[in-house]
Amino acid sequence: MEKLFVYLVIIISAVFHEYAHGWAAFRLGDTTAKDAGRLTLNPFAHIDLWGTVLIPLFLLFTSGIFIGWAKPVPYNPYNLRDQRYGNLKVAFAGPGANLLIALVLGLLIRFSPLYVSSVGFTTPAFLQLLAFVVYVNIFLALFNLIPFPPLDGSKVLGDLFPRFSYNLMQNVGFFGVFAALILAFFILPPLANFVFFVITGHGFGV
Repeated sequence: MEKLFVYLVIIISAVFHEYAHGWAAFRLGDTTAKDAGRLTLNPFAHIDLWGTVLIPLFLLFTSGIFIGWAKPVPYNPYNLRDQRYGNLKVAFAGPGANLLIALVLGLLIRFSPLYVSSVGFTTPAFLQLLAFVVYVNIFLALFNLIPFPPLDGSKVLGDLFPRFSYNLMQNVGFFGVFAALILAFFILPPLANFVFFVITGHGFGV
């Protein structure tokens, strides 16, 4: 049951992430995601059979780790009104949505004593569930901001520093995926813990 909860939290957070990409593109003038039926929070619109169901569930229940992906939301960069930074805005919208979720729920944890006294609803168990959701969204945001394709960070870097980004892609190439996974396992956890502490005022696991 615990692993199923982990799976659902990650998938729902990923759905918000993908929806945000489509929403940003739509706000910038591109209707590709909307026309494709992807401008929705319905999880089934974003599910990839292998990346969202089979591989992550198999790994989660056999090894306890989670590796997966949702279907990327399509958009046409040539339709964006902002041709200079449109790609950056669309790319950052996904991690930005995860950071917003983490911030809103994290502040609830930070001010939970006030919340408890005024509402009498928040319990330690509920706060732990919130803490996990906050941590997952922080981790998703940081992971997707890694500047290696196909992650969002590569598009952000490409718009901000096009020459450096091009040289990086030429040198890293396909191995960027493996580098991103190494960073995810060894570098991102302490960084995510730090961001969690900044938002909530507590260490992860409270």
